[in-house]
Amino acid sequence: MTERPVQTAPSLASRLTAEAIGTFLLVFGGVGTALFASHLADEAGAFAPGVVYLAAATAFGLTVVVGASAFAGVSGAHFNPAVTIGLAAAGRFAWADTWKYIVVQVVGGVIASTFLVLIGLFGPAGWLEAAQNGGFASNGWDSLSPGGFGLPAAIIVEVVLTAVFVIVILGVTHPERGTTLAPLAIGLTLTLIHLISIAVDNTSVNPARSIATALYGGGTALAQLWVFIVFPIVGALLAGFSYRALFETTG
Repeated sequence: MTERPVQTAPSLASRLTAEAIGTFLLVFGGVGTALFASHLADEAGAFAPGVVYLAAATAFGLTVVVGASAFAGVSGAHFNPAVTIGLAAAGRFAWADTWKYIVVQVVGGVIASTFLVLIGLFGPAGWLEAAQNGGFASNGWDSLSPGGFGLPAAIIVEVVLTAVFVIVILGVTHPERGTTLAPLAIGLTLTLIHLISIAVDNTSVNPARSIATALYGGGTALAQLWVFIVFPIVGALLAGFSYRALFETTG
């Protein structure tokens, strides 16, 4: 009779590497799809705007399904500073480790957007300049909002939809009440979130994604970036503390 190997917890280095790779995948896949699909729509009239939105929303959802399936057992597959903070607020993650996850998530996202810029350097004439002049798929309001929505609309959708996202994650990954279909449920939720809010502010719910694109999106994108750092975190904190109070109590 052979003995099963002893399962050891992933090292911190493994966890951080998984978070960086997962965030890279999310930004590279989701933002890349948005940029390249938008180019086809603009240059060839190949797609209506709604089809571009659907493509981007699906891409973001698929990256989460793939990344969570690959790395949930290593790092928890957060790939998002707001998710990390929300899980900590709910008591599911150590506050002491949040900054480490956030740093590598931001780094992974920036590397991904940098690779998209490198691809653009070898693209059609004027593609990269046009993409950057258009905000490089950055989040924003007014001139950066695909639908022309203002700042209050961006704040509301970021708080509400980030809270929804974190609550779903907490529910489907619950140690006793969770589901083996968690990666699919989380990915579909992110797809739905994008379908709701791309027209409003290009959908953040993820500060790492917002930082990654704003760095190449020009002055307006950088000036508006604070909203997509602050309010996803607000939504995540509300969700984490509320979930803990409502669903983790006993008696």
